[in-house]
Amino acid sequence: MPKPKYHIVVCTNSRPPGHPKPSCGSAGAASLLMAFNMGLMQKGVPPGEVIVTGSSCLGPCEQGPTVVVYPDATWYSKVTEADVTTIIDEHIKGGKPVAKLNPDAVWK
Repeated sequence: MPKPKYHIVVCTNSRPPGHPKPSCGSAGAASLLMAFNMGLMQKGVPPGEVIVTGSSCLGPCEQGPTVVVYPDATWYSKVTEADVTTIIDEHIKGGKPVAKLNPDAVWK
């Protein structure tokens, strides 16, 4: 398998109901993970060029769902399914992090 160009990590951590700290899982991260996988296929990104994986807690729980794109180490917070196409088009296919998506939530 060739080395992937990008690795998209989606926090899918969940906490039990009533837990005082929020989680990406309760904010729709599982659907987000699927949206990235489907979006990459729909956009014709060759298999293996970009990998998408779920992870346990990445830290900024109040800002979830959190997505990190490597090797750029760009962090996106409060990502929605509607943001997936923009991230794929501009960051993955265009090579530039999506600052206009949410400028306060992009860290690098």
